[in-house]
Amino acid sequence: MKVQQKTYLLFVGLLICLGIRAQEHPNLILTQSGIESIRKNLGTIPLFDSSLKTVQNAIDQEITLGIDVPIPKDYSGGYTHERHKRNFLTMQKAGLLYQILNDEKYAVYVRDMLFSYEALYKTLPVHPKERSYARGKLFWQCLNDSNWLVYTSQAYDCIYEFLSKEERDVLEKNLFRPFADFISIENPQFFNRVHNHSTWGNAAVGMIGLVMGDDELVDRALYGIKDAGLETDARDNDGGFINTKGKAGFLANLDEPFSPDGYYTEGPYYQRYAMYPFLIFAVGLNNARPELKIFEYKDSVLLKSVKTLINLSDKDGEFFPINDAQKGMSIFSRELTTAVDIAYHYGIKDAELLDIAQKQNRVVLDDSGMAVANAVSQGLARPFLKKSVDYSDGPKGEKGGISVLRQQDLELVFKYTAQGLSHGHYDKLSFMLYEDGHDVIQDYGMARFVNIEQKGGGNYLKENKTWAKQSIAHNTLVVNETSHFDGKYELGSKHHSQRFFLNISDNKVQVVSAKEQNAYPGTAMQRTMAMIESKEFNKPFMLDVFKVNANKENTYDFPMYFMGQVIQTNFGYATSTTLEALGTKNGYQHLYLEASGISKKGIGKLTWMRNNQFYTWTSVTEEGDEFLFTRLGANDPEFNLRRDAGLMLRRKESQNTLFVSAIESHGSYSPVTELSSSSRSSIEELSIQLNTDKYTAIGLKHSNGKKAILIISNQDPSSETTHKLNIKSKEYQWKGPYLFVDFKP
Repeated sequence: MKVQQKTYLLFVGLLICLGIRAQEHPNLILTQSGIESIRKNLGTIPLFDSSLKTVQNAIDQEITLGIDVPIPKDYSGGYTHERHKRNFLTMQKAGLLYQILNDEKYAVYVRDMLFSYEALYKTLPVHPKERSYARGKLFWQCLNDSNWLVYTSQAYDCIYEFLSKEERDVLEKNLFRPFADFISIENPQFFNRVHNHSTWGNAAVGMIGLVMGDDELVDRALYGIKDAGLETDARDNDGGFINTKGKAGFLANLDEPFSPDGYYTEGPYYQRYAMYPFLIFAVGLNNARPELKIFEYKDSVLLKSVKTLINLSDKDGEFFPINDAQKGMSIFSRELTTAVDIAYHYGIKDAELLDIAQKQNRVVLDDSGMAVANAVSQGLARPFLKKSVDYSDGPKGEKGGISVLRQQDLELVFKYTAQGLSHGHYDKLSFMLYEDGHDVIQDYGMARFVNIEQKGGGNYLKENKTWAKQSIAHNTLVVNETSHFDGKYELGSKHHSQRFFLNISDNKVQVVSAKEQNAYPGTAMQRTMAMIESKEFNKPFMLDVFKVNANKENTYDFPMYFMGQVIQTNFGYATSTTLEALGTKNGYQHLYLEASGISKKGIGKLTWMRNNQFYTWTSVTEEGDEFLFTRLGANDPEFNLRRDAGLMLRRKESQNTLFVSAIESHGSYSPVTELSSSSRSSIEELSIQLNTDKYTAIGLKHSNGKKAILIISNQDPSSETTHKLNIKSKEYQWKGPYLFVDFKP
């Protein structure tokens, strides 16, 4: 067998050297052996059979409606946009049905639609909508044109042998080759960069190249266009740099945005979007160019990234809205169905992925989908257990990262990443808090109504730049009402936060600390966040210590965007009789001031209710601190922003300072019995016991009188260092960067 395999590989290698590749169709996502296995097992694998029936019913309805290939004119959400989108999705599925069911009506449908596009495409100028930095032809941007070609290349592959050579020649000459050249050679600013846009473009050109047996197209996809002549300072519509210093092509898009842990620098929302072309093209390369060993590339980062992505979702599977992200996008998207199936089939057969596939309740109609459905039917699934995780950012894991601390039903997301390319936000050291799948302290996400034409053509709204990206829109520190890096991408993209220390191995006390030195010149920030489980509390509580050292006095704003209804405060405030904006720029122009109060030295408390659960924020305050209740919606005449609430702690004329707060989840309310339980906070006191350059110590007092302390090493993150410290005549000795002493009398 080994001799035969070597002989075959030598033969294939010889053909490659001669510029000839043995063609067998389908050869992208489906394979001949895969088709045989699928046909053989039809009717015996429930999850595959139900998925097949759902797709078949939908495609049969589309065939009944007939083919419509309209002249392009609309933005996202408009009829022509959505029709062309539905067409490529329908063609791809119809091609699969032809191969699986061997029913020529599906091949005829794909063929007829392809020739409708062949007749249309050669007459098309660029799309009439001028908004995009890279206008498409079928769609308003080359990105969507690339979506079309990624899916349509699969349909073409499925009916390749059904078509005559003459038909294939016409389609390739008049449609596919010009299409591939347009999104690459004619639009290098779109194709030749490191970005999710280019990933789609690379995959599109590469996949049609694989079907056509065109090595030049495949190489263009893998390595980019040489000497593309891009301007050094060229920007896309989101303000990101187009020229990525010669880095281009599919492999560069694997090298640069992914960290070794599989974290994608743009965030999980766009990782989900990009996973489809990444994995689909990878499967095609694996089948047609196995010598590339694409699934082993960069320590199998593509396969690894699927579990990373799933772990960046909440209990219900909704992705944490990091950077530009639509809240509610989840593991139940079609991209994640594909990703889970491919990662299982081409990976290590991870049984936890089968658990996700069961929850998705569908599989893709190809070799990987059959493998997953078969494994599920054999009872091989194991629960996907979401634990606390930490993922690095940057090509070598050198650009900060993101941590998710999980205890019971609570999830704390702490972000200390790089900028995140042009979809990144100015939110260094920001956090979100979830319980039981609900955001308790939220990140806004993006200001966009995807594919809703009435809202800016379904595209990014201006408020995405004026609000959602700004620092004040996040749960982090803002200095002098100015966003991190002054809200300038060219500055933000040069820097990243850095993890200081981390311990998520202790089930009782999980701690992560990170530093940011560049967001504000002359100001150093360190944030330490802990999730602590103590027998004195029914649930874990969160402790947040934000240390600031500056070279001058500043005004510090410390916002918290809580979700729910205010129940009680321990501080006085006056409500505004007329609503006015809190500021004029950097996001402040969108915040109404609803109420304000002045604090005394001690602690401030806010209790609110969300999803019939009570939460309390307790913060150490200084004399003269201001409490500002805000409401989003100022200077928003088209109602593009949600009317979300926030509480801001403002500290004026301060230089070196410390923001310390605790967040408790406690009690519940039943609207049926109309009874509440444990509706009050258990933290009676929160205090700064010590704050020096080397150490910070935070004291807590429970309502039962017991006390606890958290001590943080601010300069030595080593887990091997032994520390000895005297605080108020009491000696503490410990090993590692922090010490937590649980509540005692």
